[in-house]
Amino acid sequence: MSEAQLKNTGTERSRSLEEIFEQRIANDEKIEPKDWMPEKYRKTHIRQISQHAHSEIVGMLPEGNWITRAPSLRRKVALLAKVQDEAGHGLYLYSACETLGISRDELYDQLHSGKAKYSSIFNYPTVTWADMGAIGWLVDGAAIINQVPLCNTSYGPYARAMIRVCKEESFHQRQGFEIMMSLCNGTEVQKQMAQDALNRWWWPSLMMLGPTDSESVHTEQSMKWKLKRKTNDELRQQFIDQTVPQADILGLTIPDPDLKWNEETGHYDFGEIDWEEFWQVVKGHGPCNKERMNARVGAWERGTWVRDAAMAYAEKQQDKKVNSAKAV
Repeated sequence: MSEAQLKNTGTERSRSLEEIFEQRIANDEKIEPKDWMPEKYRKTHIRQISQHAHSEIVGMLPEGNWITRAPSLRRKVALLAKVQDEAGHGLYLYSACETLGISRDELYDQLHSGKAKYSSIFNYPTVTWADMGAIGWLVDGAAIINQVPLCNTSYGPYARAMIRVCKEESFHQRQGFEIMMSLCNGTEVQKQMAQDALNRWWWPSLMMLGPTDSESVHTEQSMKWKLKRKTNDELRQQFIDQTVPQADILGLTIPDPDLKWNEETGHYDFGEIDWEEFWQVVKGHGPCNKERMNARVGAWERGTWVRDAAMAYAEKQQDKKVNSAKAV
């Protein structure tokens, strides 16, 4: 067979595999690690899953510094459990990402070098205790809206990891709302603290759901492959419609003078988002970008001896097993 014939045969086989793959996506079948998949599908999932994992890990930082300053033992324990959950989410997602043929070390290197992104929301400061409530209520609330559809995403390991992640995120959202409710039922100073936190976190929470559909370079392909089930704008509208009534229950005011209910559409109309701020944060120029990354890289470097000790211990245990087997 000539070189040209071999090339044509390879092209036809690739086309056939892609047609089978597309049909499986259309049938809502799960794609598993050993299944054939287009290279672009694999890379797209590595980008999204790793970005999600990075966000969980960096997301521990804004809350971690409030564990020792929480106003009661109950709040300390709850916040500590939440931060621990987020570490677990990162590990589930890194494990899912590794099934696509990328190593954990490479994923960490992409984060620490700035090559990989994480959610823009984690580059804002947490200046008062009320921020812990606002993050749980708003940030985790937006995350749930974005992540619940991922339980049905086309890539099996990601979909299965998201089931537990979403259950725990739901608890985090209720925990945050409870903090806000306690503050709003407290003194006038406490209620103003809650309002201040809402004022600072409302717009970044809308931004974290991603750029508008017209500006998103990944949405169309992600929707086609059923990596995403709803567009960024659809998710943002759902978040607003769901959250505004919750703010009414708390007695807080959404910091958007253009916010109003639209009888015709059955949705809330809302004001213009400052996308310039969003892109500045994404590009590394947000209030806490450098602080967050320095903290993350510093923790990684200080933990080197722990990882080395764990590996040495594992190797020692393996040698014991080998020697025991030889003795038998």
